Amino acid sequence: MIPRRAKSWLIISLALCLFAGGVWITLGYNRSISSELPVLAPESGKPPAKNGAPAPPESVQSPTAEVYSKRVVEYHMDVKLNEGNKLQGTQTITWTHPGKKTVNELYFHMYPNAFSSADTTFMKESGGKLRGDVMPTDGYGSMKFTDMQTEDGLSLLHRMQYVQPDDGNIKDKTLIKVRLPKPVKGGESITIRTSFEVSLPKIFARMGKTDDFVMAGQWFPKLSAYEPVGRRGRTIEGWNLHQYHGNSEFYADFGIYSVRIRVPETYKVAATGFPTQQAALKNGEKVYQFYADDVHDFAWAASPDFVYAEEPFSAPNVPGVRIKLYLDPAHQDLKERYLFAAKAALTNYSKWFGPYPYATLSIVVPPKAANGAGGMEYPTLITAFGADDTTPGYDLERTVVHEIGHQYFYGMVASNEFEEAWLDEGFTSYAEDKLMEQEYGLIPNLPVQSGLITSPAPLTQPSWKFDSQNQYASNVYTRGKLVLLGIEQQVGAKTMERILSTYVKKYRFKHPATGDFQKVVEQVTRTSWADYFDQYVYRNGMADFAVEKINVSSIEKDGKKMYESSVTIIKKGSDFPKVPVRIAFEDGHTVTKHWDGREERVTYKLTYTSPVTWAMTDPLYDIVLENRHMNNFLRTGLDEQVKSRWNMSATKLIEAIFGGLSW
Repeated sequence: MIPRRAKSWLIISLALCLFAGGVWITLGYNRSISSELPVLAPESGKPPAKNGAPAPPESVQSPTAEVYSKRVVEYHMDVKLNEGNKLQGTQTITWTHPGKKTVNELYFHMYPNAFSSADTTFMKESGGKLRGDVMPTDGYGSMKFTDMQTEDGLSLLHRMQYVQPDDGNIKDKTLIKVRLPKPVKGGESITIRTSFEVSLPKIFARMGKTDDFVMAGQWFPKLSAYEPVGRRGRTIEGWNLHQYHGNSEFYADFGIYSVRIRVPETYKVAATGFPTQQAALKNGEKVYQFYADDVHDFAWAASPDFVYAEEPFSAPNVPGVRIKLYLDPAHQDLKERYLFAAKAALTNYSKWFGPYPYATLSIVVPPKAANGAGGMEYPTLITAFGADDTTPGYDLERTVVHEIGHQYFYGMVASNEFEEAWLDEGFTSYAEDKLMEQEYGLIPNLPVQSGLITSPAPLTQPSWKFDSQNQYASNVYTRGKLVLLGIEQQVGAKTMERILSTYVKKYRFKHPATGDFQKVVEQVTRTSWADYFDQYVYRNGMADFAVEKINVSSIEKDGKKMYESSVTIIKKGSDFPKVPVRIAFEDGHTVTKHWDGREERVTYKLTYTSPVTWAMTDPLYDIVLENRHMNNFLRTGLDEQVKSRWNMSATKLIEAIFGGLSW
């Protein structure tokens, strides 16, 4: 998922530009660097709208014989959208035990119950807010089983129990345990038949119904992931069990989905996978049949207002995919922009990370009123932000590019977003920036972004352990991305490309952990990265290199007046190699030193015909993991009390701006 940040970046950029401009004038030199380039690319970067021929009927496809994943679970579902906000569904689930221990129970995620009251764990942790959206006061929703039976017809309804392994909140019903009448041994399969009902909430936090638009994300009872020994470093196999939290997203095993969707006859449906036959009209309903394999979730959206477009696309490492657009009418004239962004993303991500293996990619553009469903990823299906502005800026492309990036790190690599969300969001944000710069000329202002990280936290902590949504977003998205850029700075772009390509190709469909990524980095570079990962990933490290003091004294040397200057640099944060230090003299002469940052401080002693007038660490803001730039610069002779007061005032100003921004 992508956070709403365009407005945030603009406000922060303006504030820091004012501050940085003052410092630049003080330093007395001008230099054009990448972070000073315009935040918005020229209009010529956007492909023009085109008036094309009417779209053909949606294509139907057939499954291929190729198998990519373990296919632990198989879902056959039938769901009907009733008048109002009700879904009625049945499912036949076959689960094949991927471990060795005997299992006596199954666990299902009941995600819609997160919106059943103000007392659920999701609502209490989020405060009923997510990415600027607010839960409507009358918009609650829920889910329940109406039947559950074994293949032999034995009812399991009386064997159900809601569990709350994370916080013990008995009012949270997002995870349910079902005790089995007969144990399942490793390698064996069990089939369960269920019926369920969903009351869709008014659209909030990725799912629901608003007016005629439906976003069915996390809409069905979904089996929890079962982790065998070895997956993500586990030494004891077992279920991975978590409630639905205010910050958390999702994690499940790969499988096969065959889903019949019945909607009112005026509706069009977009879904994970592809239709295996043309939609049929029957008894006032339109009936769709979708199929998807080697995916770990299934989502769908429906509206009578969709403007449909479809194009086949192929490129190196994209053997053939049908790009399908389900546009809100307000954005129907922007079809070419959506298609261009999708093609650029598929082409480049497949080049960088390996082939896109699926036959379809669907893009759903919700109406403005359903923006809470926007900016989200599902297997082979993404949602853009709601169609508000008819002439949107590059947020349109950025959202599409970001969510398609998730097809790799969320979809194929499929790390555990409950416990290590940075492996998806941080990696996707890194890839998004690379592509937006390459295709649209949008260069990220990294010093501004690092300045957002006012409360760093370990990246491998569970998503609900972050103090707030802002802390979650600034760490999982931004700091996670900067950690990758920090590696790139040390190894070079080509080696970093090889690291990420190796990682994604090795762990496609395998659910890796942070430790797996670290091993790949070490294997490719043939060096230990233990210190770096320990400080910046497993702990809350950020770089902070400051000019501590400058001393100047005059001396006589060979009958000439000279100056002895000493500049002391201190390390106040985590390690980072090659810390640049620029030292300027009164006559305009400058020297640049490079400190390895191993000790706590270093003092440079210089003898010259002119005194040192100022010094600055990281003068070009190259250290991407430095988040406190206020103490980088020091002018000779500045009174310590004045210096402290000036730095504190500027720091408080920036922190106030940062703190006022919501994720």
